[in-house]
Order: sequence, then structure tokens, then C-alpha cells
Amino acid sequence: MKRNIISIDEELCNGCGLCIPNCHEGALQLIDGKVRLISDLFCDGLGACLGHCPEGAITIEEREAEPYDERKVMEMMVPKGRNTILAHLHHLKEHNEVGFLAEAIAFIKENNVDLSPTSEELNKQKTMHEHSHSGGGCGCQGSVPVDFREEAVVTSSISESDQISDAPSELRQWPVQLHLLNPRATYLQNADLVLASDCSAFSVGNFHQRFIKGKALAIACPKLDSGKDIYIEKLTSMITDSKVNTISVIMMEVPCCGGLAQLAKIAIENSGRKIPLKEVIISIRGEVLAEDWV
Repeated sequence: MKRNIISIDEELCNGCGLCIPNCHEGALQLIDGKVRLISDLFCDGLGACLGHCPEGAITIEEREAEPYDERKVMEMMVPKGRNTILAHLHHLKEHNEVGFLAEAIAFIKENNVDLSPTSEELNKQKTMHEHSHSGGGCGCQGSVPVDFREEAVVTSSISESDQISDAPSELRQWPVQLHLLNPRATYLQNADLVLASDCSAFSVGNFHQRFIKGKALAIACPKLDSGKDIYIEKLTSMITDSKVNTISVIMMEVPCCGGLAQLAKIAIENSGRKIPLKEVIISIRGEVLAEDWV
């Protein structure tokens, strides 16, 4: 069959091998000082290796080639480990290869391939966070860059392959930013209020269904927002004038987010009303670490 597949100019190839790690399908090997395409059926023709050749020796051409076989690629890839598999899945998703991605996900499910992080990877991440929090870098754990794309490709692709649906929004008001809210608005009257950090809704996949269904919402960032005294005044007014029933404060696990709960506690104290206050702590991976009434 005719399909796109890579071609290697042996005269230009200097055998540096920089392209090989970037062919996650394992179609390339260094043989006799030159990079070779070892099998047509392993090359997906998408060209992940092209940009890593300093000599420009790799191109893509259309020619007769053995059909690409995703399942054979996965069989060969599994022994190479989690990172290689994740990179391959990310590669397929980036190129919108829906069919190959579905085959790969099916293979992972059928063979119970474990893609959980190794203890070494978890320790490395923990060390990175501790270094930042102890003074390395900017000194703020909330600013540590973590890239979830490769891991998300697995979970999101699996759920997408099972079903595709649009979950309805549970937002029942506008605006939501605390500075813009009228503390005496009708939707706040006798409401259960969710006071959420700006980042939390982007971290929790089912944020609407789990936290704001049937509730009023206010969002704020205790680290970056100015006018904290205004926030306290507005929250106090919501408690005294709008008679909100409860406040649930949803914060990320990073230290700077704790200021949001403090704002709520000061407002409750200033109001003179003893209303229930819940603190919810979300990990930077979107997991609920704690959910307690205080």
C-alpha cells in the first residue's frame, strides 16, 4: 500500500543518533554508523524524528510500504517503560491520529499495562517541590512548573474512547469574581456560598458537579489579588445582609492559597454570625486531599 513514511539520506546522515530517542515507535536503529529504518510497519510517517536531525537527512515521502501496525508497536514499546508509552500516546494525540490512539488505549486496557509513576519519579517530583518550598527557585511551591500533558493523554483518551459527552454547567449566576459581586445580590440570599481559588476549578475535572451545583460562587486569588480588605467587607456583608447559610472554601494545596480560608474566617468573626465553614484542599493534580467542616 502507498503511505507516508520517512526516508533517510545515508550520505547526509552522520550517525549521531539524535533522531532515535524521538522515534517512540522504535522504527529507527543505528547500524554500521548510519541510522536505518528497521521496519515499515513500525514507522507511523508522522515525522517526530525530523526536527532532531541536525543534518537534515530525514524526509517524508509517499511510497509503497508495509501497513503501520499500532498493536505490534505497542507490544514492542511496553518493555521500554511508562515514559516511552506516554510520549507515544501524546505523539498520536497531537497529530489527531484517533484510530491509532484508540488501538493503543485498547491494548493498554486489554493487557492491564501499568502506567502509574515509579517510586523514583515520585521521589524526584517530591524533591523538586521541597527544593522550591525551602528557598530554591522563587521559593513558592505554587510556582513550581509541572507538565501533566503526557499523563493526561492516557486518562483523557481512555474516557474519550469510552464516551463523548458535554457535561452541563452548574453555574447559576454572573459575575463570579469576588471584586465584581454585589454582596446583596438576590442569588446570594440564604445561599450556600462556594469561595474558590482561581486555580481550583481548572484542576478538578468535575468541579461543577461536585462543588457548585445548587450553590452561589465567588472566586478570588489570595496571593495575586489586591484589595483584601474589600474582600473581607464583601464576605461580611454576604453573611450579615444576604444571610448566606454556609461557606465552602476551596483551595489548592500550595501554601499561598491558605489565605482564602483566613479571609472567610475573619468575615465570619466580623459578622457576629456563627455559620458553618468548610475547607476543601485540592492537590495540584486535581485530587481532593481534605474536605472538612471547621
